[in-house]
Amino acid sequence: MSGKHRRDEPDEAVSNKRLRFDKRDRLSSLSDELLLVLLSYLPTHDLTRCEQYVFQDATRITSLTQKTFTPLWKAAYYERFVRPRAVRIPGLRETGFLNKSLLYSSKVSKWLEDGPLVTNGRATDWKRQYKLRHNWSRGSCKRTETEIAERPSIPPVLVRLHEGIIVTADSTAGLRAWSTQGNQRLIASLAFSIDCETSAVPTSLAIDVSDRTVGDLLISVGFLDGGFGIFALDRRKGSLAGRYMHAPSTNGTVTAIAFSFPYILTMTEAQLLSLYAFPATQDETPGRSTFQSPRLLSSLRSHTAWPPLSLSIRSSSAGISTSVAYAVPTFMAGWSVGLQELRLADNGTILDSRLATALDEGFVPLRPSNYRNAAQHLGPNGSTHPLRKARLVSPSSARPTSLSYNHPYLLAAHSDNTMTLYVVTSNTQTLSIRPGRQLWGHTSAVSGAHVGDRGKAVSVARSNDLRVWELEAGLAPSASIRRNGWGAAKSVAIRPDRRKDATAENDSIQVGNSTKPHAHAGLEDPTISKGWLAFDEEQVVLLGEKSRGAQALVVYNFA
Repeated sequence: MSGKHRRDEPDEAVSNKRLRFDKRDRLSSLSDELLLVLLSYLPTHDLTRCEQYVFQDATRITSLTQKTFTPLWKAAYYERFVRPRAVRIPGLRETGFLNKSLLYSSKVSKWLEDGPLVTNGRATDWKRQYKLRHNWSRGSCKRTETEIAERPSIPPVLVRLHEGIIVTADSTAGLRAWSTQGNQRLIASLAFSIDCETSAVPTSLAIDVSDRTVGDLLISVGFLDGGFGIFALDRRKGSLAGRYMHAPSTNGTVTAIAFSFPYILTMTEAQLLSLYAFPATQDETPGRSTFQSPRLLSSLRSHTAWPPLSLSIRSSSAGISTSVAYAVPTFMAGWSVGLQELRLADNGTILDSRLATALDEGFVPLRPSNYRNAAQHLGPNGSTHPLRKARLVSPSSARPTSLSYNHPYLLAAHSDNTMTLYVVTSNTQTLSIRPGRQLWGHTSAVSGAHVGDRGKAVSVARSNDLRVWELEAGLAPSASIRRNGWGAAKSVAIRPDRRKDATAENDSIQVGNSTKPHAHAGLEDPTISKGWLAFDEEQVVLLGEKSRGAQALVVYNFA
């Protein structure tokens, strides 16, 4: 009999039958308020399809895109990327108001570090922000390369990234600034021989990280002769100019430098840590070439600070904190980390100088195998702490290949394919470093790591394996770790989209403002990581070297 299906009819026969769709437009007749309520229940992939839906009224689709979909993407952004971070704030889960207190809201206080997206003067493209964070969570990006030198430099090329500007320094080409917007291009350059002595060779580089919103971008460079200089980048005119040059020093090469105007922190080869302060009011009139000389606030000499080093300057409600993180040998038990911190008042007066290490006080093992057994007796009053026994990581037998400190996270990379995450507690009463937690994920020696904002970090291995890490789980309290299993940092591998990289523009490498064909466009010429990397909200920048010796900046764009 026709018209009815037999019970024993295969499912394939039923599924292959043609489905009938109702082509009537039932959405265009609804008000914007009703559409907002209906679409708020859709998942993001269906929301994207609805946004692409062609309404019969072409003039209304523009209104819907701006007035209806914008708050929907804002709410989706909050639920996926902001609320999960707020849940991890200690104490909220233990209260009975978790669900009510963290529901979606436009209040800036609930958006944590994403507050500027809510309060900025221009309208935020919430769909673009959601897509950007989504690509970060999947490791999906576009990869491009920019050649900056035809042969290796001695000392190596120095690179820093700040708000879409890449700054490089080397003894051959001098100081250069590159734009990462669109195709990478050179926007300004300055030879060191013009404004300083010919023998000056750059050995360290830092960019001003203060909250200055006016004026040029300030750059500090440390030199082989022990001096340092301040340079200014005029982004509107595309020019670099020298502002200050410090005299050479007999304390050796400036191996590390940090800069947050008006403070500058330097570390020399002789392990001399110096903190300077420029006058807070400087004449930043265009064309003025000099700054007033800085004042030396403090100078400390260390005999236990081993490279690699990580210098930082940060502001807080209690004042200014400057710190240097360094490697610590533990005498036949591997390596650990230490932190030296200087606390300053807003007027530059030194309030305190403190020192902390990740090793427990009163006991230093002579053999790595004894460390875990001895750690059982490090609890209060000689008792064994059950959580510490499970989580404590012995010092790595290999010396750290890199250190990156962005309070409260201190990340050490090792040549044994692992990294160690330390959490620093710094307040007016104490400075301490929690025992490290080991991170796995790489399949070869980790050559570099960098910690950014919101507890995000990026690491690179010798095999060019890049991973993005979420470190905020390390802040979870001990009770939450035992009950909810928090405490293990999550990571995802960065995998460039080959379909995007197959375009013709990616088969060329730019030198300066010109573009020339890649010498090995049709051959395999991999770019090997040199260990340095940095990232911002939209991209990761990696310094690499090709087989023929050319130095290149590899940019992974997530936008």
